[in-house]
Amino acid sequence: MARWETLMARDGHEFAAYLAKAEGPPRGAIVVLQEIFGVNEHIRGVVEQYAAAGYVTIAPALFDRIGRNIELGYEPKDVELARGYMLQTERAKALLDISAAINVVRHAGKVGVIGYCWGGQLAWLAAGQLPVSAAVGYYASRLWEVLEKVPACPMMFHFGEQDAGIPLEQVERVRAAFPQGTYHFYAAGHGFNCSARSAYDAPSAALAWQRTRDFLKTHLG
Repeated sequence: MARWETLMARDGHEFAAYLAKAEGPPRGAIVVLQEIFGVNEHIRGVVEQYAAAGYVTIAPALFDRIGRNIELGYEPKDVELARGYMLQTERAKALLDISAAINVVRHAGKVGVIGYCWGGQLAWLAAGQLPVSAAVGYYASRLWEVLEKVPACPMMFHFGEQDAGIPLEQVERVRAAFPQGTYHFYAAGHGFNCSARSAYDAPSAALAWQRTRDFLKTHLG
């Protein structure tokens, strides 16, 4: 069963997080890091998906520092709003909230972070600065801005070959900075894992899901 909880970061900021218990004995814990559209229906579905796979799973509402209950769709007007919220959110403050979420679920065992788009960049940062055992980035955006902060744990990446916002030459810069990462490429565009988006590609999403599960079993349990 999933539910909303209220957490507090180290600086006293209170924020919402969507938490789901593991189905069966926990294999470990997952922190899901949102796209720029908030902890919307898609991200809540991802939380429930990982909980069903056996992980205590939580998604912190990283936009709560800007405004409460921010939940957007994928129309152009939503994208414009979402980018504005993202630009107002300081990475350091987001990491405080991610750290608080990790502390809530770490009783379940080893913790992994999984981020989508903007959340993928935050997963990269969390993997280098917070106590996590594995990280996954789905179409992680603008990693080339933070190449100096490489992960300290194993990390897997899923990129769409047709993603206009993440050129493959920039991905090669990421690979050069972090060659020990696991890199997968799909004949798909940005957002291929989200069934609510026009870019959704079911075969790519299914393959990425299987690869991610195998990766998590290896590094979390």
